[in-house]
Amino acid sequence: MPGAVLLIGGSGTFGSRLAEGLAATTDLALVVAGRDGAKARETAAQLQRRFPGRAITGIALDRAAVTAAALSALGAGLLVDAAGPFQFTDLALPRAAIAAGIPYLDLADATGFVSSIEQLDGAAKRAGVAVVAGASSTPALSAAVVDDLTLGWQRLDTVEVAISPGNRAPRGLSVVRAILSYVGRPVRVLVDGQWASRPGFSMLARRRIGPLGARWLALCDAPDLVLLPRRAAPRRSAIFRAGLELPILHLGLYALGLLVRARLLRALTPLARPLHWCADRLLAFGTDRGGMVVEVKGLDAAGRRCRRRWILWAEAGQGLYVPTLPALALIRSIAAGRGPAPGAVPCVGLLPLATIAAEFDRHRITTQTDGETDDSPPLFAGAVGPGFAHLPAPIRTLHSPGWWAAFRGRGRVDGAANPLGRLVARLFGFPPTLADVPVRVTIARDGRGERWRRDFGGHLFSSHLRPDGGGGVVECFGPFHFPLRLTPTPGGLRYDIAGWRLGRLPLPGFLEPRIAVEETIDAQGRFHFDVALSLPLVGRMVRYRGWLEADEAGPAPFSPHS
Repeated sequence: MPGAVLLIGGSGTFGSRLAEGLAATTDLALVVAGRDGAKARETAAQLQRRFPGRAITGIALDRAAVTAAALSALGAGLLVDAAGPFQFTDLALPRAAIAAGIPYLDLADATGFVSSIEQLDGAAKRAGVAVVAGASSTPALSAAVVDDLTLGWQRLDTVEVAISPGNRAPRGLSVVRAILSYVGRPVRVLVDGQWASRPGFSMLARRRIGPLGARWLALCDAPDLVLLPRRAAPRRSAIFRAGLELPILHLGLYALGLLVRARLLRALTPLARPLHWCADRLLAFGTDRGGMVVEVKGLDAAGRRCRRRWILWAEAGQGLYVPTLPALALIRSIAAGRGPAPGAVPCVGLLPLATIAAEFDRHRITTQTDGETDDSPPLFAGAVGPGFAHLPAPIRTLHSPGWWAAFRGRGRVDGAANPLGRLVARLFGFPPTLADVPVRVTIARDGRGERWRRDFGGHLFSSHLRPDGGGGVVECFGPFHFPLRLTPTPGGLRYDIAGWRLGRLPLPGFLEPRIAVEETIDAQGRFHFDVALSLPLVGRMVRYRGWLEADEAGPAPFSPHS
């Protein structure tokens, strides 16, 4: 690679670590650049003392004012942007690199920036240079992990990525502003096979990250939310979460996000300075140990339900190197003439996991992979027994969802017959009378049971089904449990109620609901359902019927306006 590596932001938290990696593992000339020229020169001098004989210099260079002419005058062979944060950055710098004919890559982790880099694809190809955005933990490393975990799989249903830095990791004011920019504000995310808006820093979860223990996490804006659905095509969901190690900080930020969600505040960015000050007061607490988890669920090469999980943890501040290692690996590939072809792309699919993981060896960074394969029969197959194999194919398909399945069709609803029935129906979430509306049903594996979510023309209700241990299933609507017996019929499957309970407490038989459920095949060969529920003294609560087909289309392509 002719010319030096021009590293903008080379004296910052991540840039200085990338500079160190380049000095330690390559013989490339390096120019450390930043707005503070003195700091950039000091970083370069420190590296020269550690790695004598290396060509390392420091200069003042403001990323916001860089021009193509200035880049050409420097004679760089590769431009690397590690300045960040990229949530408030436009494409001016990669445009300038293209105009100067210099390859470019960055450590961007902002969805808007990374996903918009392809706007420059045509210009980059005409200039004959490669432009790569996101050579960092997300999306480069996370996408490489997903590729590795799902190699040979028949289907991917869910992917979840989580990152949790240690509390003692340095965090500048600009990083705090970047995080606050989306807290409580809409974030586009794939959930239940559809694109939806969820508030930033919502979807609270607690996950165990290897020896780091359990940590709080929440939905964060990251390129994975857009790029993983496009590349890996999960049928159900793609979630990216991150978290603060100290619960008081994490849950406190979640609570502040509620103010934005309630429109009591427009955004949290005006509070960046006081919140940064508060966080700095707690730097002595927690640890400097960070981690990352990638979990996938789907069907493996043999069609079995499979869950795999990749865990990374870093000791003693080494986690700050992780976001720089994909860039380091990519720079070495470019220097060796194995870099990406001309064009502008996000950094997904450019580096296999093994290539990035080889960079872990110089640091106290450990990874492990675990998982499980579940080849037990589906819930209904186990309850029906041998007769399940003789049911019509559409019924077997619906009751063999794997980890998750979605079905679409049309249906109608006859609502409750009287005011008392409507009141009781509302307690269960049943829809009112509806004529010929679109229907969507999703079935998700949930432990040993299944979570059914039904959408009749925008009216949603759900239930949980699980084995009852006696050759049937129990359907639960909140605290009310209804044991059901499943009987194959000449045309399909029938459900019969076998009692009802409030939790474990049996309820009087004379008040037992009347449930009539028939699953058959209609004249077009589609799954047909007819479900009627009534109560003594109350009458009909609901009857819904219609047809369903497997939703094979998958989620629609991402659209920022959908």
